[in-house]
Formats: sequence, structure tokens, C-alpha cells
Amino acid sequence: MTACTLCGLPVGDRPVREDGLEGAFCCRGCLEVHRIRDGADDAPSPDEVDGEGSILPADASDADAFETGDGDETLETAFLALEGMHCTTCERFLEAVALGTAGIREARASYATEMIRLRYDPETIDREELPAALDGFGYRAHDPGDDREREGSGFDLGKYRTAFALLLAMPVMAPYLLFIYPTYLGLYPASFLHGSTIRTMVFVPLALWSTLVLLGLGYPIFRSGYVSLAVRRPNVDVLVSIAVLAAYAYSLAAFAVGSRHVYFDVAVMVLVVVTVGNRLETAVKRRAVDAHADLAAARETTVRRVSGNGSLEEVPREACDPGDRVVVNPGDRIPFDGTVVDGTATVDESFVTGESIPRSVASGDAVVGGAVLSDGTLTVAVDDSSTLDRLVELLWEVQSTEVGPQRLVNAFALAFVPLVIVLAGVAAALWLAAGASAETALLIGLSVLVVSCPCSLGIATPLALAAGSGRAAEAGAAVLSANALERITDSEIVVFDKTGTLTTGEMTVERVVADDPEAVLERAAAVESRSNHPIADAIVEAAPATERAVDGFERDPRAVSATIDGRRVTVGHPAAFRSDRAWTLPDRFREAIESARGDGCRPTVVGWGGVVRGVVAVRDRPRENWADVVAALAADGRRIVVLTGDDERATGWLRDHPHVDDVFAGVRPASKEAVVRGLREDGTTTMIGDGTNDAPALARADLGIALEEGTDVAMDAADVVVRGDDLGAIPTVFEVSRSTRRRIRTNLGWAVCYNLLAIPLAMVGAINPLVAALMMGASSLVVVANSFRSAGGFGPDWLRRSEPESATESGPEPGISAR
Repeated sequence: MTACTLCGLPVGDRPVREDGLEGAFCCRGCLEVHRIRDGADDAPSPDEVDGEGSILPADASDADAFETGDGDETLETAFLALEGMHCTTCERFLEAVALGTAGIREARASYATEMIRLRYDPETIDREELPAALDGFGYRAHDPGDDREREGSGFDLGKYRTAFALLLAMPVMAPYLLFIYPTYLGLYPASFLHGSTIRTMVFVPLALWSTLVLLGLGYPIFRSGYVSLAVRRPNVDVLVSIAVLAAYAYSLAAFAVGSRHVYFDVAVMVLVVVTVGNRLETAVKRRAVDAHADLAAARETTVRRVSGNGSLEEVPREACDPGDRVVVNPGDRIPFDGTVVDGTATVDESFVTGESIPRSVASGDAVVGGAVLSDGTLTVAVDDSSTLDRLVELLWEVQSTEVGPQRLVNAFALAFVPLVIVLAGVAAALWLAAGASAETALLIGLSVLVVSCPCSLGIATPLALAAGSGRAAEAGAAVLSANALERITDSEIVVFDKTGTLTTGEMTVERVVADDPEAVLERAAAVESRSNHPIADAIVEAAPATERAVDGFERDPRAVSATIDGRRVTVGHPAAFRSDRAWTLPDRFREAIESARGDGCRPTVVGWGGVVRGVVAVRDRPRENWADVVAALAADGRRIVVLTGDDERATGWLRDHPHVDDVFAGVRPASKEAVVRGLREDGTTTMIGDGTNDAPALARADLGIALEEGTDVAMDAADVVVRGDDLGAIPTVFEVSRSTRRRIRTNLGWAVCYNLLAIPLAMVGAINPLVAALMMGASSLVVVANSFRSAGGFGPDWLRRSEPESATESGPEPGISAR
């Protein structure tokens, strides 16, 4: 099969070619880099290649290339999945193609995710036209969710690359282990390797097989190094390539002149170590990314969308675009933020705002995603904020964000590669000047190149972050920003929203105060059976299963009523039973209302015949492990704060917890952000919430944690999303953050110390190329092992350590059952 002229990958049945340019290419990106290298007439000039290595169109200004769009509110962001990317060179070419399209102001492609992020002017180019801008150059661009079924359908050669590397290395290492090393150690006489028979049996096959290893294992590394030079961003693979090719070339020359000091093993060992290390790193990152992708899959739902001809079609939630109309039936959750265009209904927004009293909406009213339709049917127009791009952007950040240490490492790596090459040349020159032989000087230079391969430095931060992110995901929390994983452990104040966070948002009947509790509950349930909101559901569920005729059902803003057994029964908020409404409220029921509020319950009053007959206390049930989670977070000296819209009387159960330091009661949704802003003045603050009304506070906090079953708006503002609403995952995230930071510091410290020690030793001739290769491999494996050690289920069994049982496992809740 024909190989790509630039990178050596197979080009398949349809190679990319161009008149006037010799060669066949696997993709358009390789063709363009080849054009630059060979100086084709229409190749971009050096001025057209930006400092980041992006190939810019001739008419693209610096502002166009680097504008983030943050200052232009008219720009919109879109993410497209890409097919046809064969190497990282494609990133630069796709960015150039996108920037050459009218209306696209910024482009950033990612080979790792096979996606491109575009900032564009919707007045100039429609979102539907964006894929076509990239389709004509040998790539296919499409919306991220268009063909997910294709995943996993192909054979993944990379999965077996480690075994392939070890298999190829065995024939090379076997002669060294059986003959060459024993001779070096004196087990065989020195003349043993000089015999013609041994030379034919050992060195000839060794040279031939080493060549095959370089062609088989080396080409991805050589290609990566070459492409990095072509786009003027030399990477670690440049050093690896130079070291491997130098060891191989030296060994061929030594073999040709009859020397027994050949270093084919060094060339092969470096390739094997780098290949295995890359595979381990890729495995950890892939597991971490897959764990985050599970989050997206878990959130998928179907919606009923109104098609162009007015009929209803059931489509995946992600298929909806701004402006689409969706139909929501009673009992369904409104899938998006939007505006009612048809219908009237009552919506329960307790999931969003914490307010359990349903709200009536009609055409023109705004509704929020996550609210439940109690009755009626609505047609809702999807708002601009309700697109798949929000979730895609969160997943993008986990792979594209560079944290502080990694930015420093990347900047250092750009200078490190040429520095090592210079040091190797200087060392060889000094040894020659000191009278050493050319062979000795070359070995010294080779040792410097081999020992300094900065693999450990390059993978120190990303591997620890990927492992920590994966461990958090397995524990039930998706860390959506690499920066967040570093910041979590700095939190001094942890702020919880009460409704839907510390509580389940599911109402249950706590008690019934009445002369005849069973009759009151039965009649209340008969009336509420015509409603559909959490309080009504709790009352219906708690009542005995009886059939009662319900006639003349009516609803007003604070109560519902119906005729039951010939009596007009009213059920609702205490305010609906004031004396000025001709209701008599006995003192015992007035006290029952106040008592329910003091216990954190919502009193629902039941009456008929102008007299209140009973009070049903309904409570938003606390999560089973809330107390243990709060205690675990407070154990490290953090200040625990709870925000609630309830009044002071309803917060006693929170204030009674020994680790809750402050409870801010009566906080309206619009005030949460201001409270968090004030708390930040006292220390680094983490906000934990689930609803739309929590989004400003989540964004204002130093770190935001949202529950997965919360609203899209809350997820947008959060840095961490807890899957399955399991609060027990939150202390684990804090522990993972602490251990990840420790691993990063350990990895970087080891990598820096190793290079500071190893390079001088190689320059003074204290180590030969073989020892240098062993040291380089050991350095990388130390970093890999240290990162895997913090990755829980990631990595080989022998690298894992057992984790202690979480201190946040559910247990009995002191004081809760008695309330």
C-alpha cells in the first residue's frame, strides 16, 4: 500500500494529490506541510506561519488568528466533529482553512478529540454552513452527535502497540542478553565476539532486525518529530528521533569497521520505552475522557419536536437547535430553557428555584429547563442557550486546558530540545579537544541525547491530571476543567444550596394533625389527585388507596378545591385560609402550621364547610448521607455554609448539625450570587448547587460543583458535575484534588532533579549510552507509576493501591428520623 510522502501513514484507496506537487498524501494537512518544506510557489511564507505553528491564510491578520471573541458579543461558538485527521499537522491546516472562510474569526482544532472549535459571525455565515467550509479538503465535518454509532466499529492498532513493541524488541535484546552483555561482564572472553561465526550469527541479524524495529516502531515518533519541526514547534520526539537515529547510525558504522561496541540495543530500548510510555499515557487519558463521555450519554433524552409540516417527531435532545419548538405534556420535565408559544399550564419549578408552589404560565412566558409540567400542554420555543455546544465545550476543556504547571513545562520544553542538542555537541567537542578519540566523543554526545529525553518532564502534569480526573469520574464526579482539579483542594469555604442539593427535592408527608387524620388525608388526596406537583404527589402517595368521586375541580394561585362526598373540600397554602376569606382557623391548627414550619416542613391546610379540619406537614426529604458529607468536608477545617430560601424557623435541623457553621435563611434566588461574592472575601469558596437560580452563584464562586440531574444552566456554570446526585462523591473529589496536586509536584520534582543530575553525568562520561537508555526509561516509568498510583481503577493491577473506604458512606442520620 502506498505510504504518505510526508508522514509515512498508509494513504488508502484515495490519496490526496495536487498538480505540480510530487507525491501522495494521507490528508490535506500533510500535503500543505510538504508544500512548505519544498518551497512550492504558492506555499505560505514564513510570515504566514504564526508563532503557535498555525498556517494562516494570506489575508488573515493577527487579530483574526488570535481573537477570542470575548469582546464581541455578536460572535457565536460552534463545535464540529472531524473525520480524516491523520496527525497533528491536520490541526494547523484545518485552522488555516477555517480562518480563510468569511465570517469565521477564530479556529482551534484538536487531533486528540477530532474536533474543531469555531468562533463565527452569524450575520456573515450560518451555523449550518460551517461544516461545508471544511468538507471540500478531504475532511468531513459534522455535528458531534450525528454518527456516534460509528465509534468502536474499527480495529484499534494502537491498543496492541505495546505488545507489538515488546515482540519486535525480543529478537534484538536476545543476542545482547545471551552473548554481548555476558562478554562485557567477563563471563566470555573478549575474543568471543570477534569470531566470524559469532559475527554472522549475532551482529548481522542484529543489524537487520534493528532496522525493522526502527521502521516499525520508529516511524510514528520520527513522523511526529518531523512534523513538529515543519510547523516550527520542536517537541520531545525530536530529541528521541535524534538519539535513536544517532545510536543506530553509530552502531552501523561500528559494525562496518569491526568494532564490538554496537548500540543497537540503545536505539531499540529507547523506542520501546517511549512507545510503552505513550501507550500507558494514552490509556489513562482515554479512560478519563471516556468517563466524561459517559456523562454526556447519561444526559441524553428524547423530546417531541414540531416539524416543518406541523407534525410531531421524537428526536434526541441534542438534535434540537435554538428556535425549534418542542411539545411538553403533563408530568414531563421541560427539556430546555425557552418561551411558551402555545398553551397554558401549571409548572412546578421547585427543582429550579426551590419554590414548591406551582406557577401558571401561558403564551409569551419564559420557562426554565428542569421544571415539571403539572397540568396542561405547552409548546416551547428553544432559547439560544439550549444547544449541545454547551456540554461539548465542557468536555473540550478537560482535554485542551493547560494548567499553570503544564504551561511552564511546555514553555520549558521548547527551549529544552535545542539546549540538549547544543549540550551534546559541546560535550563531544570538549572531549575531542581534550584528546579523546572520535568514537569516545561521539558516545559521550550520544549519551547526553539519550539520557536527557524529557519524557518524564513532558508527561508529569498531564498524566497526573488525567489519572486524577479519571479517578474522580469513577467515583461519580466529572471534573470538567483541568484547572478545577488543581483548585479544589484550596477551598476554605464550602457553600451548599439546600433545596435539591442537601435535600432530594422529593416531598414526603411527615405528619397529619387533625381530629380524624385518615379522613383528612383521604379527602386531601382525592382533591390533589387532579393536580401534578411534588406536594400533591406526596399527599396522594401517603393516603390509603380509596376511590372517591371528584366533581367540580377548580384551581386558584394558592389552593385547589373539589366536591367530595357532597362537601366542597379545599386544600392549599395557609394563606388561602385567612379569616378574611370566611375560614375559621382553630388555634391548634395555627400552632400546627407554625410547628411544621419550625421543623423545616411545608404546611398544607385542608378544610371544608368554612372550617380548617387539619394540617398536613410535607417535607423535602434530606439526602441520606448529607450529614456525613458535611462532616467529611469540615474535617479538614473548611467552613460549611448553607443557603436556603426558607425562613429562620425552617432551618433548625441544619443549625443543629455540629459542622454547619452558618445558615443564610430567606435568601432569594437573585441574592445567592451576592452572598457568595461576600464569602469570597473571607477565603477561597466552593459553591455546590443544582438549579438555574444557583448558576450565578456557581459562576461567582472560585469553584462550582453542580449535580447532574440539575439544570443545564447550572451545569454551564460549574467546574465539576456530580453524577447521579451522589453527594458522597464530593469529598472524594476533594481528596482526589489533594492527591493529584501531590502527584504533580512529585512528578515534576523527580523529572527536574533527574535531568539536572543525569545530563552532567553523561557530559563527564560517567555513563555510557546503554546506562543512559536504562536511566531514561526508568525516569519515565517512575512518573507513570506515580500517576497510576493515584488513579484508582486505572492502570495495571500491580500499580494500583487499595483505597480506604470513603468516610462519606451513608449511615444513620442523627436527629433526622425524629423530625
